[in-house]
Amino acid sequence: MLEARDIHKTYEMPHKTIDVLRGAQVSVAAGESVAIIGLSGAGKTTLLHILGGLDRPQGGTVSLEGESVYDLSESRRSAVRANKIGFVFQTYHLLPEMTVLENVMLPAMVHGHMAARARAVSQRALHLLDTVGLAERATHMPMELSGGEQQRVALSRALMNEPRIVLADEPTGNLDSRTGRQVLDNLFAMTVEQGHSLVIVTHNADIAATCNRVMRIDEGKIVEV
Repeated sequence: MLEARDIHKTYEMPHKTIDVLRGAQVSVAAGESVAIIGLSGAGKTTLLHILGGLDRPQGGTVSLEGESVYDLSESRRSAVRANKIGFVFQTYHLLPEMTVLENVMLPAMVHGHMAARARAVSQRALHLLDTVGLAERATHMPMELSGGEQQRVALSRALMNEPRIVLADEPTGNLDSRTGRQVLDNLFAMTVEQGHSLVIVTHNADIAATCNRVMRIDEGKIVEV
């Protein structure tokens, strides 16, 4: 499904060079859940962004279903991100001027699916909101929701285009333990149980333990735990 080989990422600072990733390797099978753990600053989020086609590495390759992500044009890579990859971030990134329903529909609206099948898109968005228990909040604005509710909306949005893989960066990091557990249950129920692959970056050992495999970033490389 997803394979990253010999990934290198370096940041040039005013007075020094920081080698964040030094030959990291990751493979994720279809329907598999993988946790990536490591110390703060180890490069977990950087690696996730590289896997998702958001941040080009200085070296190495990333392939999604056999297609080399960074050999694609910008427009083609954008289309791959929109249709094959779902992102869930620690901060929800909901657009405050749009309703909850519109936020969930946004991935379909942006990539031209909306005009041809507006009713189907709306129904899918409502179905996703219903799955996370928020159908009755569809017409509300994001700021009218709690943090946990906003993250469940963000999860619904990530799955709008039925991606092949979901990349989640500390998705419960801003939530209390009870709310975080609910979001995590929704995340696994809507991804792995439905056949999607999942890569989750987390500091939480309990969350990592729920995944099929756990990987740790250690000195810029991946070590299986």
